[in-house]
Amino acid sequence: MQQFTDEELLQIIEVGESDTVEFKESLSGNAPQRIREAICAFANDLPANGSPGLVFVGVRDDTTLGTTPITDELLRRLADMKTDGNILPPPSLTVEKRLLGNKEVAVITVLPSNSPPVRCRGAIHIRTGPCRGIATAQDERILNEKRRYGDRPFDLYPIRSTGISDLNLALFSYEYLPKAFSEEILAANDRSLNEQLAATKMITAADDPTATVLGILTLGKKPQDFLPCAYVQFLRIDGNELTDVIVDSLAIRGAIPDQVRRLDDKLIAHNRIAVDITSGLLEKRTALYPIEAVQQLTRNALMHRAYEGTNAPVHVYWYNDRIEILSPGGIFGAITTENFGEPGFIDYRNPNLAEAMRTFGFVQRFGMGIPIARRLLAEAGHPAPKLAINGTHAWVTILAR
Repeated sequence: MQQFTDEELLQIIEVGESDTVEFKESLSGNAPQRIREAICAFANDLPANGSPGLVFVGVRDDTTLGTTPITDELLRRLADMKTDGNILPPPSLTVEKRLLGNKEVAVITVLPSNSPPVRCRGAIHIRTGPCRGIATAQDERILNEKRRYGDRPFDLYPIRSTGISDLNLALFSYEYLPKAFSEEILAANDRSLNEQLAATKMITAADDPTATVLGILTLGKKPQDFLPCAYVQFLRIDGNELTDVIVDSLAIRGAIPDQVRRLDDKLIAHNRIAVDITSGLLEKRTALYPIEAVQQLTRNALMHRAYEGTNAPVHVYWYNDRIEILSPGGIFGAITTENFGEPGFIDYRNPNLAEAMRTFGFVQRFGMGIPIARRLLAEAGHPAPKLAINGTHAWVTILAR
């Protein structure tokens, strides 16, 4: 990511707001939402500048430097905008405090997305000079074309033998679209079905209705016909070794929403509730595992697994003394063997699948699955989960109490 010197930043501020520069004096009022919209617009990069967009906090509209203290809390709030789920897919950005002209200023540097359009709370924001706006149908087509010919992640690759007939259009129209876009956007929507599918990256383009990997994974009628590895193998083993008796086995296929829901059913069914009526006046009910913690980790596996170059499914093996989750696809992006699972280290092998899972409601906040699971397990009296990753797999072991 491009690094600007103090002198360069001061020169940029002196020129004023533009299609790559936004000023905010503080985070008061509606400033946080306006900053998110600016980040979204810079990530979309409709003018095709190909250069980072900059948001300055601590600079007034007249280009003078303000007096807002740039605290650690303010920087944290700005950094959280990347992963709080309001901007999808998550943008690539950095946040830093700089001392410019003896005044503290927070600088957000936003890279253009390689998979536009990017949305903020269901709306596609763009920048025309210093003015923000909502993308028109033509703007969306331009952004879709940028994605079509850009450097795409695997989840946006077209699957050439597919078409719209391979997608569950009822799921798209009645569940996905209302969750992906605000009511106002949908009410004013004059897009054709092909344009809607292209804008949500389910097909390659409005004039090329080839389904993408994302479309097949999230809406496919028979995803495993095209991506044989895209399923979950669940086992309930009566013992602590893989060679012990298997009491329940299921290969969970279908689109990602079906897999998540059917896996949840299995997890809930095997998560027995113990009832204690002897240790107090009121009965006490305790589950074997905090189910939300297990869900966080299994959904992480589906989101971050590799869907190319492998025929391996996600494995969820429930033993008497532990649950093991094995996900194909090891180290990627900024994730290493040293920082895997550590707070603040986030990257996405499948950024658009992450966006879709967030839209369906399976993910509440990016980068928080493992921390939430750790907290819930600790609160329920479990040891910390064991995490490991190598070049081909990532795995998590959830230990019983």
